[in-house]
Parts: sequence; C-alpha cells; structure tokens
Amino acid sequence: MNEFRTRPLNFPWPPVIYAVAWIIAYAIELKFHSPSRFYIGTAGQIAGWSFIATAIFLDIWAMKTLHDRETTVMPNRSASHLVTCGPYRFTRNPIYLGYTLTTLGVGLILGSIWFGAAAVVAALVTQYLAIRREEFHLLSRFGFEFERYCHATRRWI
Repeated sequence: MNEFRTRPLNFPWPPVIYAVAWIIAYAIELKFHSPSRFYIGTAGQIAGWSFIATAIFLDIWAMKTLHDRETTVMPNRSASHLVTCGPYRFTRNPIYLGYTLTTLGVGLILGSIWFGAAAVVAALVTQYLAIRREEFHLLSRFGFEFERYCHATRRWI
C-alpha cells in the first residue's frame, strides 16, 4: 500500500512553520528595527487588519466545512472525504492561505518588511513540506476525483 494513503504527514508542520517564521521575523525586526520599519499609514493599518479578519473568517469557514463533511482538520491524519465545497471551491489550501494572510497582515500593521518576507518563505516551506505530501495523500486516496479537483481549483488563490 502506498505510504501516503494512510496519512500525509507524520507531524502537523504548517502551524509550526508559521510560528517559527513569526519568531524569526520578530527577532530580525528587533535587531534591525530602524531599517526594516516603513510607514504605511492608516490605509496600511486597515489593510493589515482586513487581511487578519479575512484569514480568521477563512480558517473558521474551512474548519467548519471539514467538520461538517466529517473529515479531519489535522494535516497529519488521513482524509476520509475529499472536500471541494465551501472555501475549498476557491483554493485547495484555505487554512494555509489564512496563515499567510495573517502573517502579511501583522507585517502591515507593524510596518515590518520582515513579516512580509516571512509570509513568503513560510508559504514556500509549507508547500514543500506539507502541501505536496497532502496532495500525494489525496491523490492516492481519491484518484481521478482529486485530479479533476486540482485542475478546477488553484493551490493557493
């Protein structure tokens, strides 16, 4: 049996990846406070909070959709159903998109380019360490149905 069929990950990496990205961005921000700060103004603050509000809404909607379809939210557990409704109609990874939007929002609020860089790096690491393995898992579990879903729905946005 395919190793990806039982579960995609041995550990739920994405929250850890984003937490580490935040810690590193904040540490760099503290070390290089002046050069990395930029003034974004009220519009930037509003945009930052809007990103965070969108991320929270997206995460709650995605988790509720998974729960309603009786499949796991945890990325290290086996999916029992392929979910293609709710936010999964628009993106295959709404929860990870929410993490990325939150990181970008914090960067805008703080006026820190390091959080913007951290969001990009965390998204790339998540794609490499988690999303690829999750996609192999879903392909081995749901075959053509998952392939069709991938062709119809973007990975991020």
